[in-house]
Amino acid sequence: MPTNLQAYQDYLQKEKNYSPLTLRAYLDDVIAFQKYLEVHHQNISLNEVTYTQVRSWIVYLVEKKIANKSINRKASSLKSFYKFLLKIKQIEFNPLAKHKSLKTPKKLQIPFSEKELNQIANNYLDIEDYESVRNKLIIELFYTTGIRRAELISLQTNNIDKYNKTLKVLGKRNKERIIPILACTLDLLERYLELRVNLKTIQNPEVLILSKNGKKLSETFVYRMINSYFSTVSEKIKKSPHVLRHTFATHLLNNGADLNSVKELLGHASLSSTQIYTHSSLAELKKVYQNSHPRNKE
Repeated sequence: MPTNLQAYQDYLQKEKNYSPLTLRAYLDDVIAFQKYLEVHHQNISLNEVTYTQVRSWIVYLVEKKIANKSINRKASSLKSFYKFLLKIKQIEFNPLAKHKSLKTPKKLQIPFSEKELNQIANNYLDIEDYESVRNKLIIELFYTTGIRRAELISLQTNNIDKYNKTLKVLGKRNKERIIPILACTLDLLERYLELRVNLKTIQNPEVLILSKNGKKLSETFVYRMINSYFSTVSEKIKKSPHVLRHTFATHLLNNGADLNSVKELLGHASLSSTQIYTHSSLAELKKVYQNSHPRNKE
């Protein structure tokens, strides 16, 4: 790996604390751009690039029928790389400094309903083996705290404050936040911990939620588990940990929570990130409005 790329990898890993999957995606995008330069721009080095080469690469990706969302992600990776080169004084300007993202259609994520969440809880109410209790706990943590998948996987046993009924979460950019835990979630956590001590081997004792072999869970495992459980009760196309996070925010807003509070619980840096969850809340508001306004009953 070239020196600049190795330094960039170290920066993302040690300073930005990116997950292995995110790290790999960022590096792969930069390497793909480098290969494009080798073929289409007479092997120009990454340090010599101007926006002319970047724009031609974007046109090339569009012509290959790559989705705008994917192209935007690749451009974002490249912009981050050049910001790093600027920071370490390897270049004098970022060729993507004024780049604007391609337009993408806004897809409205459909949250799970309260009925679907209750069905999941009831279906596995009496199943008391380790994996079933653990999986139910994972679902409850997503739904009652709104944490991200990577945050859940990284939870430590000392992140739980049973006395104050709170959960300490290490989010993006190493930012910590404290989230309240419901009594029902805490009860389930206690039951899980009782079963956890009976595992034959525990390879990662500091990690809160473990596989049956005592290892830290993978992001793929968590995604597949959520998808599998919700496939039994929901016909929605997308059934993922992120949809549960979306459900958490939407249900709070539908029941009167203010946007700022939801922002803090989700760990968003700005309100604009949280406002995407108001669409479903607005749909609920319209429904109440139509059913309640006296003019609509005439």
